[in-house]
Amino acid sequence: MNDRSLRRTRRELSEFLIRHRHRLTPADVGLPSTGARRTPGLRREEVAALAGVGLTWYTWFEQGRDIQVSEKFLLGVAHALKLDDAECSHLFLLAHGRPPPPEAHHRVSVTPRIQQLLDDLSGPAYVLNLRWDVIAWNPAADRLFGFSARAREARNLLHMVFADPELRRRLPAWNDDAGRLLAQFRYDMAVAPDDPAMLALIEDLKARSPHFRSRWAATNGQVAQRGIGSVLDADGARLDFQHETLVVDEHRHLRMVVYFADTER
Repeated sequence: MNDRSLRRTRRELSEFLIRHRHRLTPADVGLPSTGARRTPGLRREEVAALAGVGLTWYTWFEQGRDIQVSEKFLLGVAHALKLDDAECSHLFLLAHGRPPPPEAHHRVSVTPRIQQLLDDLSGPAYVLNLRWDVIAWNPAADRLFGFSARAREARNLLHMVFADPELRRRLPAWNDDAGRLLAQFRYDMAVAPDDPAMLALIEDLKARSPHFRSRWAATNGQVAQRGIGSVLDADGARLDFQHETLVVDEHRHLRMVVYFADTER
């Protein structure tokens, strides 16, 4: 990133922090009111105390100075300023150039309207985050993949494809599907190559699946896709699919994958 881009990003970060600090009152964060204030919103020292960070360091951060701050620092500031998921993601993108880890959000979910859209679709559809955790789905997808019966930590599409022997038995084109899914995940990984949650998923899959381990180490030249192409249903009949991907939330990197019956196979 050139100097001009860096200056612009730091200015945007400074304006973002000041705007969100000014929109809060002491009562919003449980502090006693001390009468009239010369400036709106919280003071810098109040934000620093609520975030559990040093006043000087927070002041420099808000001023857009060239300093390095930790993930813990950013999460503390996000909590102090009462940022929602999209705002927290924007803060991380401005400061670190990547979204926050999934655990930064109290509850990663979709809006009621997105869930309604999922439910209104007749074919399988689900929503993935950047780490490929499945955070929402419709009944058709649940019947096909059994998302609701899985533990939350196992509700990850790559985990299901590479570390679930039962699902692998139901994927007649597993070799092609696994390679194409992994090709897409490599592209997504480039968005946040140093994200601890993404790296932890990769290490977990390496430990669980020799197939993942060997494929991850190799060059993947396959076509990328976020959906599974062929699945055997409960009766053993083969279902072939094509897919479309829709952006649900740009800041949190949420994508909806919609399955369509592939009538050409």
